[in-house]
Amino acid sequence: MYGMSGPHLIRGSVSVPEAELMWRFSRSSGPGGQHVNTSDSQVELRFDLARTEALPEVWKRRALERLASRLVDGVISVRASEHRSQWRNREAAAVRLAALLAEATAPPPRPRRPTRIPRGINERRLREKKQRSETKRGRSAKDWG
Repeated sequence: MYGMSGPHLIRGSVSVPEAELMWRFSRSSGPGGQHVNTSDSQVELRFDLARTEALPEVWKRRALERLASRLVDGVISVRASEHRSQWRNREAAAVRLAALLAEATAPPPRPRRPTRIPRGINERRLREKKQRSETKRGRSAKDWG
């Protein structure tokens, strides 16, 4: 694919190799006039995640696990048809795929360390509840005679 914006970085120095990307083009729905009815501007980009050698093994396992619901036989598919130009749709699909892979290969967040609520905060909350309760009790129908 000549002139495309080159390798699509996922994170660090890891990128999706152009040779492993499979492109498919079809007619896009929506507005555009006579020209769009004859041009294949919708882009479908497919990447074989299960068989790729471009990703480190840990990242690949993580991505396969996280994207399991989107995979068909280990292949991830991304569509773009928001632009009228096939070129811009290609760019959009490639960027979307790189972002999807970056998110799926990200390391898991650190587990949260449970903390105790400070005693002062708890006491203040209870004090404010008691004040509110007194305010409301003061509004009850006593002798408004």
